Amino acid sequence: MQNNESRQPVGSLRISKDVIATITSFATKEIAGVADLAPFTTNIKGWLMKKQTAKSIVIDLNDDVAVIDIHVILKYGYKIPEVSEKIQAAVKEAVQNMTGIAVSKVNIQVAGIAFDEPKAEAAPIEAAEEE
Repeated sequence: MQNNESRQPVGSLRISKDVIATITSFATKEIAGVADLAPFTTNIKGWLMKKQTAKSIVIDLNDDVAVIDIHVILKYGYKIPEVSEKIQAAVKEAVQNMTGIAVSKVNIQVAGIAFDEPKAEAAPIEAAEEE
């Protein structure tokens, strides 16, 4: 006697774009050279179509194939092409492994460069001496 129930799906599974964006965010931030995701992005194409993008990550999902656009701020001193390739590989692998959704493209847009801020250790010492 065979158990056919275990082979037949019980229902359907849908994964939201927000879940894919969350996975993308974590995978992106783990890459050396990434300072953060861009806080706000707009594109001229969206403006002309009366549609603005206020997200750092945009997911286009058609027939279980995703195209992912990521707007990032990179750290100064890192090679942009190398960091971008690492982001693309990490995001594609993470999304495909965790969701089973194929990723056809991961587009990276560098929105800015973050510079290290000089440390202001001298100011508190001087203030303490004046008291």
